Amino acid sequence: MLKVRGKGGKVVLVPLPPAVGRAIDRSVDERDDGPILRNSRGGRMDRHAATRRLRHLAETADLRIPKMHPHMLRHTFVTTMLDAGVSLRDVQIAARHADPRTTIRYDRARKNLDRHPNYILAAFMASGT
Repeated sequence: MLKVRGKGGKVVLVPLPPAVGRAIDRSVDERDDGPILRNSRGGRMDRHAATRRLRHLAETADLRIPKMHPHMLRHTFVTTMLDAGVSLRDVQIAARHADPRTTIRYDRARKNLDRHPNYILAAFMASGT
């Protein structure tokens, strides 16, 4: 479990997959508090430093994504869960969105007719079940 301080100072516990937990353990070494991501001076990494680091990592991986920024990681997290069929409510909780409308804005596939309730109902009715 990872304790995360979000907007407004709200603290939540986030469960981590084992591989992520091990990577964080290696990153923080023996520290038991303070920021996980640190700048070159050991202080808390700000959003500008995070953007520079992410762009550097993208270049190193030969990814050609214009205007790479950290929020793209959050967007990918949410859209991947939605595309994988995770319920909107569960995605909302994982993303720590207070309002489900915020989560819905991430759903790129919402215009996919196969997911429209009318099409789902028609497929159900056609199956004879």
